[in-house]
Amino acid sequence: MYTAKVMDHFEHPRNMGEIENASGVGTVGNAKCGEIMRIYMDIDDEGISRDVKFKTFGCGAAVATSSMATELVKGKHIEEAMKVTNKAVMEALDGLPPVKVHCSLLAEEAIHAALWDYAEKKGIKIEGLEKPKSDIHEGEEDDDEY
Repeated sequence: MYTAKVMDHFEHPRNMGEIENASGVGTVGNAKCGEIMRIYMDIDDEGISRDVKFKTFGCGAAVATSSMATELVKGKHIEEAMKVTNKAVMEALDGLPPVKVHCSLLAEEAIHAALWDYAEKKGIKIEGLEKPKSDIHEGEEDDDEY
């Protein structure tokens, strides 16, 4: 069902954790569906992502796509990070089962949300970047942290 690369990134995730005072933090998903992905990026003055970490609550595919996404954007310029799509994440993992494709979409959205946060903090515009969903808890009654 899962490729060897998916299993490797699930069993040995890369870049797990958080970055204090990150340049950008993106959180996507929904606690009610059981998957939340948060990506932290430390971006230098030249726009290079010097460090990228993640925290994910979800299935093995969600952990694996988070891990691979961080590997794909680490050391890259923000313009290159913008080009990391869910398809690129899936290809880097040698594929995902159709019912798990949404995990790669979450990874792409989390990268974009972190870049949006970075752009907002810096007061800049990143070409092609659209504002992420305003609130992952939209429609929920309890706004407490998960």
